[in-house]
Amino acid sequence: MAETRTSALDGLDPEQRAAVTAPRGPVCVLAGAGTGKTRTITRRIAHLIESGQVNPTQVLAVTFTARAAAEMRERLAGLGVSGPGGTVVAQTFHAAALRQLRYFWPRVMGSARWELLDNKFRLVSRVARDAGLDSADRDLIRDLASEIEWAKSSNIGPADFPAAAADGHRDLPTDARTVAEVFAAYEDAKVSPDGDRLLDFEDLIIYTTMILQAEPSIAEEFRTRYRSFVVDEYQDVTPIQQNLLDAWLGERDDLTVVGDANQTIYSFTGATPDYLLDFTRRFPEATLVRLQRDYRSTPEVVDLANRVIGNAVGRIAGTRLQLVGQRASGPTPVFSENEDAASEVVCVVAECKKLLRAGVPATEIAILYRVNAQSQQYEEALSEAGIEYQVRGDQGFFARPEIVAAMRRLTTLAEGPPPPMTVIDAVRHVLAPVGLTEAEPAGANAKARWQQLLRLVEIVEGIAAERPSADFPTVVKELDNRSKSRHALVVDGVTLSSMHAAKGLEWDAVFLTGLHEGSVPLGRATGSREEIEEERRLFYVGVTRARENLHLSWSLSRGDGRRSSRRRSQFLDGLLPSSSAARLDEIREEPDRNVVKALTAWRADYAKRQDIAPVNVMSTMMIRRIATELPTGLDELAAVRGFGAERTDVIGAEVLAVVDDGLFG
Repeated sequence: MAETRTSALDGLDPEQRAAVTAPRGPVCVLAGAGTGKTRTITRRIAHLIESGQVNPTQVLAVTFTARAAAEMRERLAGLGVSGPGGTVVAQTFHAAALRQLRYFWPRVMGSARWELLDNKFRLVSRVARDAGLDSADRDLIRDLASEIEWAKSSNIGPADFPAAAADGHRDLPTDARTVAEVFAAYEDAKVSPDGDRLLDFEDLIIYTTMILQAEPSIAEEFRTRYRSFVVDEYQDVTPIQQNLLDAWLGERDDLTVVGDANQTIYSFTGATPDYLLDFTRRFPEATLVRLQRDYRSTPEVVDLANRVIGNAVGRIAGTRLQLVGQRASGPTPVFSENEDAASEVVCVVAECKKLLRAGVPATEIAILYRVNAQSQQYEEALSEAGIEYQVRGDQGFFARPEIVAAMRRLTTLAEGPPPPMTVIDAVRHVLAPVGLTEAEPAGANAKARWQQLLRLVEIVEGIAAERPSADFPTVVKELDNRSKSRHALVVDGVTLSSMHAAKGLEWDAVFLTGLHEGSVPLGRATGSREEIEEERRLFYVGVTRARENLHLSWSLSRGDGRRSSRRRSQFLDGLLPSSSAARLDEIREEPDRNVVKALTAWRADYAKRQDIAPVNVMSTMMIRRIATELPTGLDELAAVRGFGAERTDVIGAEVLAVVDDGLFG
């Protein structure tokens, strides 16, 4: 049932009401997480229409995703704000520009035609080949396309690209001058000799802006049609989107913007919070309203979120909102330090089971991580536990293209003669042609592929550690079994998601995982303080997704074959309750260095004698456990987690002798 005419003001808190009833003109709403921003801006639109200040068809509301635009239209329909001439237009920037360009193009460009280029890949590949680059390197082409998108969104041309890329600490797939050359060739290739054009998604905005700026009559026609503008998520606008907004407005100021600079997490795409931060400078007479009453999360979660963002520095930090929880008290956030990544996964899945047994629906539980490669461990653990899950915004690990290609190569090799090398070496050799380099490569897409392939190698290392005698075909068969045992993705289930993909969503229970240095903040985000602060804001977004239960976890090592050298994220400093921090410090025993050294040397010698990889003798993590627990007999050695009776029978006596030598030799 549609709400009544006066319902636009019903149920609003004082700050929301102030934003809704502000007079026509520039209005800036700083809306913190969970403060009801969509409710507020749709009510403002409804109030402007109900009070006769504007007709429904004269309002253009823009946001950044089709999902957000659809939600806005749904809420406006529920408020009954349609009029005899139509309803409010609520679209993404690109959808609005596309609609306008189709209408105005013939009047400006005459017989010249245009076609939407919905994917840059093929054209970028062609000009890259002409520039002497490897057009078969799909990651290189994707990274070049991403750099072109960033530059165009930032209103940067090919000539200015090298300097801008250096200033922005861009992670380039090749040298900046070469990227600029490809960029220029790409732009030239989109225009045919007869004037027809291919337009990419950035061009939709750029050309629409050019037409409005160059043709006063068209600009006047548009401004007669639309008189009031609303922009959601204003902290995420790009320079070219702001240029389009300026062209829409002209000399007018009937503009409402809503945003939160503390949720700026898309700078790598060209988005900038500067327009939000400078709004009251541009419009000194603007109404400024701060929404700080958090209706989403419990006071305990809100308090933690405030402390996370309270540690921020820089310009954005000066505009932070101090959220005030409006819900009843709930559970205290849990901090969990784990010995290795596998232990962390076990801990998280165990806590999921507890929540499910307590009646929390699976759809109200989310496990969030920094990069998609981290999903695999949770997919496997949830499957083994019989818990349904869905991977948001991405395919399951074994369905990702790079893993499918890797599995195909591994299977082919496994069907032939045994490779003349260790299992781990053979896997690395097979995966090298599909992107597994020794060092992390340059370029965002190449890095993402590398992370996925590295995770596949880590799975193999785990299988080899569990089954030291397994040969290459046996390990590949086990990989294939794991791949096939992953169930089909479901709509209902625990959500697995990157922190970026979780923005705008919320759950009753949220697990923030992998909170160690190198992951949060991401290892490559160390080029500047700005990058670190964006990572902090991403962590803040993760925290504010939780309504009631919040679980924060990290591990001190990757696990088998990896050094125990991780430390918890710097963003956790000062957040742990003093008792928890002290307890974690107390239980973090250090292994005896001499024993570690002695066992490591013995492992290398034993591996050489047996012609196997050192990790197949025992992992570095296992060495550290033994050097910490210092077993004195075979029974104690067998009880060391992961060592087991089988290893004890084969190498137990030698290991104990090495421990003694390390301690007393």
